Amino acid sequence: MSLACCCPVLECVYCLACARWVWYRCLHTAGHDSDTWGLATAAEFQPVPHLCRLILSVYEDDLDHPQWAPPGGYKINPRYVHHRKSYGHTNGHAPTYLIYIDHDNKDVILAIRGLNLARERDYAVMLDNKLGEREWDGGYVHSGLMKCAEWVFEEEWETLRDLLGTHSDYSLTFTGHSLGSGVAAFLAILAVQNKGKLGISHRERIRCFAMAPPRCVSLNLAVRYADVINSVVLQDDFLPRTATSLEDLVKFLFCLPCILCLRCMIDTCISENIMLRDPRRLYAPGRLYHIVERKPFGCGRIPPVVKTAVPVDGRFERIVLSCNATSDHAIIWIEREAQRALDLMIEKENVREIPPSQRMDRKTTQIEEHRLAIQRISDLSVPDSNTVYKYGTFDDNNSVSTSSEQNPSSSTNWDNWISRVFESDESGQFVPRN
Repeated sequence: MSLACCCPVLECVYCLACARWVWYRCLHTAGHDSDTWGLATAAEFQPVPHLCRLILSVYEDDLDHPQWAPPGGYKINPRYVHHRKSYGHTNGHAPTYLIYIDHDNKDVILAIRGLNLARERDYAVMLDNKLGEREWDGGYVHSGLMKCAEWVFEEEWETLRDLLGTHSDYSLTFTGHSLGSGVAAFLAILAVQNKGKLGISHRERIRCFAMAPPRCVSLNLAVRYADVINSVVLQDDFLPRTATSLEDLVKFLFCLPCILCLRCMIDTCISENIMLRDPRRLYAPGRLYHIVERKPFGCGRIPPVVKTAVPVDGRFERIVLSCNATSDHAIIWIEREAQRALDLMIEKENVREIPPSQRMDRKTTQIEEHRLAIQRISDLSVPDSNTVYKYGTFDDNNSVSTSSEQNPSSSTNWDNWISRVFESDESGQFVPRN
């Protein structure tokens, strides 16, 4: 009898929670995610449209006779493509990718295509992950994407070493879209950790631009490599915001109410501070660039604005209920809006005639943002990766150890960690270590 009486109460509580969640979702727009971020400059955002076109070119079987070129073409020279490896060459270990020698920008680029909806192996890579399955460099990473990146690195590191040795003043850039962006981010991390193997002495020579990336690294790794990895997100894109297990999304593919109920209960019952303190929870990697080109409740598009930061709190934590959530994930739309945004930035900067001293200050600001983000992690007391909590991004089928079972000496000394990542230059400013 008492149980029967409780059922209406539980239903009312659940309905109130769902009503609160729906109200919050209707008011929350993508622009809120980057309200407090600074504006990006043309100099730092300039490579993005070019790299988007290069990623699009990976889809072509014959670049001399392109079939899906964007307006204006790919703006690359097919003769400078060192080689291209398709699914037949990789045997399903990695998506199609190519290596391009960009002589105009003095850059060696490895570009990787996005998820192929017709390839089961691509789905297997995305779903190959469980909560806390793969530890890496003091944090956690997406297991399937890291395996894919390790395979590509073993295949191509000698080629990259030879190209960088031949062109000693060229930088090394990894880029990709969707699935490929996660692989590119891990390739950049592997390249930083194997600089000597590639013949590189300074990590500033390595960079990554991840277009519409999945959540693939833990928070400490996402912030630590923010000086190398740059993630580009267009407005309402769903993938960088999808904290629910990708395996669950496939299971609930034909049951939208199941997804909404799951997200409702997670958002209602779990605070963001608890999420941030879980070392196994995954995030979009590196510095974030958010292209905003629609106003809340507005019709049509506005001139795009690019916001950038190295956030810790509010790192695309909430999925936006929007009819553009999937279309904003398309690389062709990212390329189009990124080019529009870059053209507007160049036009405004030419009108204002920004002095060189202010452009140098922007580099200092980026370094300071990076340092403050690491300090914010320290203030949150994010535990070491060996500490395991019950909350996480993915389903946990394994037993959960309690804090009393952990070795107290394993807690991270954040001051020492910051000193390992940064060093002081002659002027006393913090700069990343080489």
